[in-house]
This record gives sequence, C-alpha cells and structure tokens, in this order.
Amino acid sequence: MVNLTFRTRVHVALSLAALGLVVIARQSAHPAAQGARADARGAPIFKVDPSWPKPLPATKDAEGQSHQWVTGEVGASCIDSHDHIITVNRGFLKDGLLRQEGTQSMPAPPVIVYDTDGNIVSTWGDSTLTDKGAAATLPNGIHGCFADAQNNIWIAGNADGIVQKWSHDGARLLLQIGQKGVCDGPPTLRPQAPYPTCGEPGSNGSRMLLNQPADVAVDPNLDPVTGQRGSIYVADGYGNHRVVVFDASGKYLRQWGSAGSAAGQFVATGGGHPHCVVLGNDGLVYACDRGQNRIHVFDRTGNLMRTIPIDPPDQMKATSRADDLALSTDPSQTFMFVVDLGSDRVWILDRASGGLVGSVGQAGHMAVEFTFPHTAAVDSRGNLYVAETIGGRRNQKFLKVGG
Repeated sequence: MVNLTFRTRVHVALSLAALGLVVIARQSAHPAAQGARADARGAPIFKVDPSWPKPLPATKDAEGQSHQWVTGEVGASCIDSHDHIITVNRGFLKDGLLRQEGTQSMPAPPVIVYDTDGNIVSTWGDSTLTDKGAAATLPNGIHGCFADAQNNIWIAGNADGIVQKWSHDGARLLLQIGQKGVCDGPPTLRPQAPYPTCGEPGSNGSRMLLNQPADVAVDPNLDPVTGQRGSIYVADGYGNHRVVVFDASGKYLRQWGSAGSAAGQFVATGGGHPHCVVLGNDGLVYACDRGQNRIHVFDRTGNLMRTIPIDPPDQMKATSRADDLALSTDPSQTFMFVVDLGSDRVWILDRASGGLVGSVGQAGHMAVEFTFPHTAAVDSRGNLYVAETIGGRRNQKFLKVGG
C-alpha cells in the first residue's frame, strides 16, 4: 500500500473535487483526528448536486413584464418527516435584494418548501413590512427554522423578540413565544432601531421575553422535569446569552447560560451566543458558542457534559468556526456536520469523540464552494443541505455517495 503524505493526499483530494466529489481528508497530525481514526472509516463522502434546487419562477404583471423571484439571504433550512426542505429567506425585508440581483426582480416568498429533487412544493409567508421596514408578522431578521414531529414549522428571528410556530402550509400561526418587537433588554440598547429593546447585552432573565433568538428545537420525548412532551428549546443568542426552555404551550420552564469564556458560557459580544440549539438522540442538547469556536453539550436541565472545540489545524485563524450543526440520521448519530462561517466549510466530526474526520466545501462562489454558510440540515438518506446567507444567498445540496 502506498503511504501518501498529507500534502499528496490534499493534491489528490483537490483533483477529485474538480469532478464534483467532496473528499474526506484526514490529517494524522491532528490529535482529535488520531483519536477518531478507527471511527472515521465510514465517514461520509458527498457530491454536489448542481441541479438542486430548480430555478425559481417569474411572475408577470399587468403590463406583461416579468419579475424574477430572488431569495436574498437564506436565514436557515430545516427538513420535515417527508424529506421536504423548508428554507426561510430575507429577500422580502427592506433592502433584502441587491441591485445586482435584478432591478426588475422581486423578493421570493419568505418560506419556500422544496422536495429532494428541487421542485417547489409550496411557498408562504406574510411579507408585509412596518413603516420602519421591519417584518410586520414574521420574525424580523428571519433566522433559524425547525420542523417538529407533527411537521409544524418553527421560525426564529435575530432582529426581533419572538419564536413562532406555524402550520406546515403557513395558513395558521399556532403559537408565539415572546412579544413582537419587544425584547428582554433596556430601551437604551438601540434607540434608533425599529425595535429599541432588541440587542446585546440583553437582560438574560425574562420568563416572558426573548432577545433576538437565533434558533429553536422541539423535543418529541418526555421532558426530564415535567414529564410532558414537546418542550421548546430556544437559542436566545443575539441579544441574550442563554438556552431557554418552554413547555409545549409556551410556559417558561428553565434556562442556562451567561456571557464569558469559562466552561459552559457563551461569547460576550458579536451575536451567536448561542447561535444554534440541536437535540440529539442521546438526550443531550448541543449549543453553538460561535464566537469561541466550540460546541457545548448539556443535559436537558443545563448541566454541562462536555465541550467540543472546532479547531481544524490549518484554519485556526478563521473566526466563527461553530455557526451551526446537524447530526447524521443514523440511529446513533455517528457524525456531526458543523458549519464554519469563517473558513466557509462544513466540518465532519465523529460525534462521540469530537474528532475531525473530514470536510465539505471551501471559500468561493462555484458549486461545492461557500460564501457565508449559515446552517446545515440532513435528510433521511444522509444528503446534506447548506444554506448560505450574506454573500452566498443560496442553498446547496450534497448527495451522500459513500461512507
């Protein structure tokens, strides 16, 4: 067997990447990768699907002029039990489209649902704005989505104080946590902003109000305290610094988290503190401390179990290396897919060891490349979907072809 150096392996990986394959590269000098070497044998390999999604339609006005739908920044993607990919985008917001995206273009609907072939299943969402340019109905700064066990769609907003639960077709608002336009912070935070109480540093303590929530997840299992199903975990993390938990009706249950660099704390400034919240099959809660490049793992009552650093050896100067994560869909959730906003990659980690076993993508604007990757989601077949926000403004699908 030929023993390739790491430099040679990278050269081969780049050659295969030109064919559309995303190749697993293991760097034996990285201690975490050494610890995961045996587990990495089945690490997934992906190939970009350049045909996904299908082109968005155009609408003709009364004068026969065509107006192309454009999404603008894609805040997040999530997947329901039918493997429909729900995407939430900010094109409808004030200045949501760039002039370079067509002066005759129009914002796509805020929520677009695709099937795995990239066809549009449905679109919905009230795009009405207030006189100050904020979203009048949906969370302002639409950010983060989650499909629960009943296929209801949950949406957060990092420029607002709410998390909303919608019916799958968007016809009914089923629940709202927090108060529209009012956040858990003093009115002096951003006095000229549409919502002056929203921003950092928040008060981090309200049982009724949120402060620029980034993400949401709903637990189908029994709550460890109440014994009821459907507890709602919110990454209240652009103004506040906490994971806050509510019951299925929106009643406050508990919270944990504070600003700082100690174990279990979240970065003080810069947003994304926390930026994601994900519930594992292991009964644990995974939260992204984006600014400090790490994933905190808590039990469901907030006890810190461990912290996973996201420290790829050749990207240590990249910032915001723990932006979002998705877990593989095998029963043991063998792998974690961690979105690295700073190096424009998705890192593949062995979940149990935290060892780095591969990556997807690189910085750029072509297929396989990312510009500001923001969230990741995995369907039942193990295919990976990545939403790009500022700069990229699109979704990409990566077919699982090995591992």
